[in-house]
Amino acid sequence: MELKMVNDKGGAGTFKAPDEVFARDFNEALVHQIVVAFQANARIGSRAQKDRGAVRHSTKKPWRQKGTGRARAGMTSSPLWRGGGKIFPNSPDENFTHKVNRKMYRAGIASILSQLAREDRIRVVEQFSVDQPKTKLLAQKVKSMGLGGVLVITDAIDENLMLSSRNLANVEVIDVRHADPVSLVRYPHVVLTKAAIAKLEEMLK
Repeated sequence: MELKMVNDKGGAGTFKAPDEVFARDFNEALVHQIVVAFQANARIGSRAQKDRGAVRHSTKKPWRQKGTGRARAGMTSSPLWRGGGKIFPNSPDENFTHKVNRKMYRAGIASILSQLAREDRIRVVEQFSVDQPKTKLLAQKVKSMGLGGVLVITDAIDENLMLSSRNLANVEVIDVRHADPVSLVRYPHVVLTKAAIAKLEEMLK
């Protein structure tokens, strides 16, 4: 698969990328599965609701049992009442994790990268760095490449690059080992260094 190369001034030729990573068929069902699993596994599971025994209430009977014409009521904590407890409350220890086999996850990542390559949304650079930890320098660098929102995947992130990118809403820089399906499908463009492509090929075998 031929991918376009860019530098600080724009286009700079093409790069022969491995077909095992960038020329696979698109498997929509598999991609959907790994994206959902990644998002589910990121959930903390901290939500909690109260049942009728946990809500704050008075134990006094709201009104007498008979003679009022209204339904019987014993406590205001009833789930039928406003401010009462939940019948089946959500528990904070609920497990949201999805299990995805390693082989499936690797195939899904390769499927996403292949589709991005077919849609001409991947660019390759020799290396990606900035001289100083300044957001303005990185913003200018991305703009000179002709890119808007971009995910930058490098083989190693230095301190200058990390500090320069953290205040840019449309730019994310990650290590190749932390490439995830959600980030790959989220950004309009993906920039890969040559060293990152070599690591990807080794990781996705």
